[in-house]
Amino acid sequence: MSNLTSDNNKRIAKNTLLLYLRLILTMGVGLFTSRVVLNTLGVKDYGVYNVVGGVVAMFALFTGSLSAAISRFLTYELGKGNVHKLNVVFSTSVTIQLVLAILVSLLAEIGGVWFLNTHMNIPADRMNAANWVLQFSILTFAINLVSVPYNAAIIAHEKMSAFAYISILEVILKLVVAYTLYVSPIDKLKTYAFLLAFVALIIRFVYSIYCSRNFEECHYKFVFDKSLLKQMTGFAGWNLLGSGAYLFNTQGVNIVTNLYFGVAVNAARGVASQVEGIIRQFVTNFTTAINPQITKSYAAGDMKYMYSLVCRGAKFSYFLMFFFAVPFMFETETIMRLWLKNYPPEAPLFLRLSMIGTLFDILGNATANAAWATGNVKRYYIVIGGVGCLVFPLSWIAFAMGIDAYASYIAFAVVYLVLVFLKLYIIKGLIGFPVIEFYKNVFGRIVPVSILSFVLPAIVYFNMDNCLLRTFVVIAISGISTAAITYFIGMSKGERSKIIQIAKQKLNRNK
Repeated sequence: MSNLTSDNNKRIAKNTLLLYLRLILTMGVGLFTSRVVLNTLGVKDYGVYNVVGGVVAMFALFTGSLSAAISRFLTYELGKGNVHKLNVVFSTSVTIQLVLAILVSLLAEIGGVWFLNTHMNIPADRMNAANWVLQFSILTFAINLVSVPYNAAIIAHEKMSAFAYISILEVILKLVVAYTLYVSPIDKLKTYAFLLAFVALIIRFVYSIYCSRNFEECHYKFVFDKSLLKQMTGFAGWNLLGSGAYLFNTQGVNIVTNLYFGVAVNAARGVASQVEGIIRQFVTNFTTAINPQITKSYAAGDMKYMYSLVCRGAKFSYFLMFFFAVPFMFETETIMRLWLKNYPPEAPLFLRLSMIGTLFDILGNATANAAWATGNVKRYYIVIGGVGCLVFPLSWIAFAMGIDAYASYIAFAVVYLVLVFLKLYIIKGLIGFPVIEFYKNVFGRIVPVSILSFVLPAIVYFNMDNCLLRTFVVIAISGISTAAITYFIGMSKGERSKIIQIAKQKLNRNK
């Protein structure tokens, strides 16, 4: 292994560790504050916030699309070592985001207010509060949109420690939000929406100050590079199709669910989504650390290393999500009762099904990053976005036929499993990706791990009485057996040797 490749692997490991430290902190506070928020707001107001926030999230697809474009172009230029072009890319990005923040906010004001007051299933006594939530959600969205270039710069430079440090401030502010919500004499739903917008504003300024002080390209000046603008908007435009598909499949389905089942089921979807989102962060942290290296290896022409990163990224992303999914498949009700005390009755089933769909979605993310690295994403998103959008109409048809709300999660899982295979064959055409190698090194590892990891927890679950002790035993057995099976079956000989080597180095340092 070359010194450069070894350094890159060490950087990925270090950044992943920093991001996990950040996650442990934010997750601990997130689990506590979500319980406080749900119990303080109540199921009805929590459902209102979840579905109204979904209206704004329909517009937030621009954020994801532009973020991917900015990250890709910044990372690519870093890989090329072009400092001047970096500043041009950053300044162009800020200009685009400012214009979009204004345009999309206006569109959200017109379309969002109309849809909320004429079509959504909101209790009449909470409609005024729902409109306040919408306004603060639009403000939060605009703040986050303008912050995208700064966050993208941190990821491109792989300075993940910045996220870890700033998260300390963020979680402190969220604790303050939870406490203020608990003691506030004012309408708690309005208070919650306002405080989240205020926190977003503070964090946005912190990120911008950090970037301007640490990255020379992060000093804005108006630049009009027609060629670059065309490339970035073209990339973002096609990425918009993919982001739009995912958004329709989540927030769009959330709104249709509201039309058929009301805010109580929205609250159940909100709880399931929050738990799934927290667990997904474990995977997102890993992919955030590995994605810049995929783009930089492509820019440097190191295709062999890029192929290995895609395969390892897909495999280990799946294993990370699967590690947390196994105990939830068995003990969701008890875990939710310990966490929330009271929870919507549909939430456990929704969470189990959403985790299955998320496993398939995560499996295809590494291949998506390979397509982004090329910048040639037109064909990729025409196919992936077109097929991905099927979840929305399939869910709507199922609801219209009288099938229960869980049908949307089944549709999501089926469609995203199909997308895994489509993504593979598209990147094969883009970069000559070895699909057979992916089948062997990824599917050949995750399938036996997925089957065998359920055996021991299932034996414990079905042979012990339903009690708190069983929950702890199942969680412990799930963690130990999944980790052991992943190590011996899910990893290659080289990967096991690398882990042993790292462990020995750590032990020697501590002597």
